[in-house]
Formats: sequence, structure tokens, C-alpha cells
Amino acid sequence: MRIREMEEKDNKTMEQIIKRSLESYDLNIPGTAYFDPQLGNLTEFYEQQSNAMYWVLVNEQGDAIGGVGIAPFAGLKETCELQKLYIAPEAQGMGLSKELMNVALDFAKKHYTYCYLETLEKLHVANLLYIKLGFQRLERPLDGSEHNAMDAWYIKKLS
Repeated sequence: MRIREMEEKDNKTMEQIIKRSLESYDLNIPGTAYFDPQLGNLTEFYEQQSNAMYWVLVNEQGDAIGGVGIAPFAGLKETCELQKLYIAPEAQGMGLSKELMNVALDFAKKHYTYCYLETLEKLHVANLLYIKLGFQRLERPLDGSEHNAMDAWYIKKLS
């Protein structure tokens, strides 16, 4: 398995991975990434922003099996957002989310002072990973948040 920048050929696969993952937690609801208008064309979405990138985890056949993105958050110059961290079911439980996050955070450190993320309390494994990687829990979302279904917010000072 290896991590590379997302290519146009990965768009539909990542859209399916994200949607299936959200469906598995009954999160195919408004206010989640499920309804993000850019979900079917992540490459274009990240290419159109400065200091933004989406990476995919690929298997031996070169097929995307997971991904993560970094993008500016709500016009805040020093703050990025860790976005759309999803892994296909067959690749879960192998520490691959941590590897993806490390790549994303290394990129973020070059461009930002803080990294913000939004998630759900019921995604216990994800929340534990964020804490393990040094994210601090916030009491409420940062102003400018677009995913109103989220109920857990984190920030990390990048150094």
C-alpha cells in the first residue's frame, strides 16, 4: 500500500467509499460530507484552492482504498481543515488512517499554524486517533463550519 496525490480517476471510487462509510453509520443525512456538492469531483475541488491537497491510499493494483484532504478553513489564514478521512472497510484496522493523517499534517505544517477538524462523537475510533495525534477537543465548532450535523470538534497547533 502507498499514499499518493489524488488523480481524476480516483474521484468516483472515493465518492463511493465516503458515501458507503457514512451510510454504514446512518450518516447519509444533510449536514455531513454525504451531501457536499464537490464529493464527486474532489480532484477539481482541491486543485482550485491554494494550500490544499487530497491524498489517496492505494492498494497493490493502484486502486484507491482511502483518502484524506487538507484545505483552508472558512477564510482563516492560519487555519486549515482536515477533511474527508475515509478508509474502505477491507483496509480498516491496519493503522492506515494514521498514515494518511501524518501525510496530511506534514503538508499542513508547511502552510498553516492550526489544523481543525469536525467529526461525530459516535465515531469512537476516529476520535481516539485524533486525540492520540495531539488534537484538542473544542466545546463548539469554529465559526464558518459547514457541517451542522457534527457534534465533536478538534484543533491542533502545528509546529
